[in-house]
Amino acid sequence: MRAITYHRYGSPDVVGLEDVETPAPVADEILVRVHASVMTPSDGAARKGEPFLIRVMGGLRRPKQPILGSEIAGQVEAVGSAVTRFAPGDRVFAATGDTFGAHAQYVVLPEDGAVEAMPDEASYEQAVALAEGPMTAAPFLRDSGRIQPGQHVLINGASGSVGSAAVQLAKHFGAEVTGVTSTRNVELVRSLGADHVIDYTQEDFTTARGAYDIVFDVVSKSSFSRSKGALKDGGTYLDTYPSLSTVAAMLWTSRIGSKRAVFAATGLRKPAQKRPDLRLFKRLFEAGELTTVIDRRYPMEQAAEAHRYVDTGRKQGNVILEMAGAGSAGV
Repeated sequence: MRAITYHRYGSPDVVGLEDVETPAPVADEILVRVHASVMTPSDGAARKGEPFLIRVMGGLRRPKQPILGSEIAGQVEAVGSAVTRFAPGDRVFAATGDTFGAHAQYVVLPEDGAVEAMPDEASYEQAVALAEGPMTAAPFLRDSGRIQPGQHVLINGASGSVGSAAVQLAKHFGAEVTGVTSTRNVELVRSLGADHVIDYTQEDFTTARGAYDIVFDVVSKSSFSRSKGALKDGGTYLDTYPSLSTVAAMLWTSRIGSKRAVFAATGLRKPAQKRPDLRLFKRLFEAGELTTVIDRRYPMEQAAEAHRYVDTGRKQGNVILEMAGAGSAGV
């Protein structure tokens, strides 16, 4: 099979296509032919080896796992002898987690992994997007932010894959939602259900005083120190990036004051925690409560270009990788 690989840290130029052995499922595993995956800022960070914590976990001098990607949508090609949940031909979407490997034509997953049947009406592109942004947004809002109906929630970076999901999920959880985005994305964020939209080129949300129960900084462009004035007493600042300032703020806000800063490694959750979320996203998609935003599509051969675009930080929603010869439309 072909896979998008990298063997050293660096710019998008370190990424290329390589022929690698197609994995074979053991008794309790399924082999999935990948139709669509996504390119995310996390993939870019792993490729660069930044922050340094990535190298501590994934290889100091060179990456231990040469195939990136953590989300797939595809069709079951083969199943192990003990598998009962899936059969060849089933359309599935999944999160591979810290094993990565999604930027390849085939992936092996445990039957009890974070994998579920796709929504019937979803394309492969839509399904893989459901496995990406919402999988970060839901645990941040629900588990770390302890979101409650009626709360006022601000999403900073509301037009990206995580931000667009966060706007919709916060509405699902019953919150009043303010989305922060650039001028060109104001109408997009409003169409996702945001009650209020702030154009950050015209207004700084951190100048508000005591306005929000939760500030979810999806793009990590602010900080707890800048945002705490905008929080109500007892409010929570959520940050997706484990910077030193965020870690320090987590430590001292856990002991001092009523406002707290939180970072959570949502991608490292166990499959048993992720499966119910995949079912939730499927149900919300089928009910019309959760939609996906697709920005650009790239074939495998243009993976480096996809990295370059995501590195700009200006993508809307999801950047899709189309696996060669597989296509991306629903069956």
